[in-house]
Amino acid sequence: MAKKEEAPNMVERFAEFKELKNIDKATMISVLEESFRNVLAKMFGTDENLDVIMNPDKGDVQIFQNLEVVPDGEVTDPNLQISLTDARNDDDPEVEIGEEHTKEIIFANFGRRAILNLRQTLQSKILDLQKEAIYNKFKELEGELVSGEVYQTWSKETLLIDDENNELLLPKSESIPGDFFRKGETVRAVIANVDNKNNNPKITVSRTNEAFLRRLFELEVPEIHDGLINIRAVARIPGERAKIAVESYDDRIDPVGACVGVKGSRIHGIVRELHNENIDVINYTNNPSLFIERALSPAKISSIRIDAENKTAEVFLRPEEVSLAIGKGGLNIKLASMLTGYVIDVYRDNETTPDEEDIYLDEFKDEIDEWVISALKDMGCVTAKSVLSTPREVLLEKSDLEEETIDNVVNILKAEFED
Repeated sequence: MAKKEEAPNMVERFAEFKELKNIDKATMISVLEESFRNVLAKMFGTDENLDVIMNPDKGDVQIFQNLEVVPDGEVTDPNLQISLTDARNDDDPEVEIGEEHTKEIIFANFGRRAILNLRQTLQSKILDLQKEAIYNKFKELEGELVSGEVYQTWSKETLLIDDENNELLLPKSESIPGDFFRKGETVRAVIANVDNKNNNPKITVSRTNEAFLRRLFELEVPEIHDGLINIRAVARIPGERAKIAVESYDDRIDPVGACVGVKGSRIHGIVRELHNENIDVINYTNNPSLFIERALSPAKISSIRIDAENKTAEVFLRPEEVSLAIGKGGLNIKLASMLTGYVIDVYRDNETTPDEEDIYLDEFKDEIDEWVISALKDMGCVTAKSVLSTPREVLLEKSDLEEETIDNVVNILKAEFED
């Protein structure tokens, strides 16, 4: 009775394995066998003398117990031994003492408790397999674009659910400033990190990662997707501005024009996705001087001095170009440095580069605080004369320093030249 009632349940368990994604047949058979062996080992004390044969295609399992034949009355462990009489009565009439007798074990005959134990063991291992499969799948997809539906939003993160019901976490720190998600809305991001602490996969996605911008361009620009245009470098300040350097493997293709599209048709979709993040697309070049010049666009450089070994560049511009090179809040020069990998210092080009009659602000560190000097350098005033030649109202506006501080700096610099 028990055999007829419980056997179909085991078949259902096999069928459940067949439906699992990302689990190959060999792994499935191995885990099923291990589960049976774990339960049998508890029942018999050992599984060393048991043969477990899985038939997943048929949805059944055969279990054979190998027992040593001993003289009647000398059986000390019925899980390892069988008497000669019992062995011969069990369809093995020619077996002799010392030989091995194999008998089939019908698992379902052990009752509901054994079946329940098997189910629990299988469920635990199935869950572990599913978690491992999820981790392996998404670990290989790090840096790739994914979409998920907003399930719930908290103060520090948003939970997304993808098409296969996998959970994706989008931390607030990985969201673009201005991101606001509604439940049920579809959100795109890249897989930033996947870990498996305590066999509990955690998939973290990002919209601020530079890979997100790369993947959006791959979607919008067929030439990038097809490998005709290559993205060589990306620099982003999420929600504010970005620069991307591209090159073409086909001389007939203008990489910048292809990325922007006719009347900006291709780049507009990306800009909207990034909440109007301003994107500069420039042509990549192996020439560091030219690359830095392009990266500082729209400013026009007068001259540049490169130190390739230390990755630094001194850039000289006409006074009216300095603010363009630095950009609002220093964004332009910061992104140019990120894009090129060079530390860029901007100097005013007063007809010639700073000469012996001028003095670098760094020489005044004993009299002027370093943070004040840094604020002045950030606005393009690197020398004493460049500060003195800048109108007071411009110094106040661009440096964001107090009036008293500006006046004190000017007095110190004037005194130097008066002496």
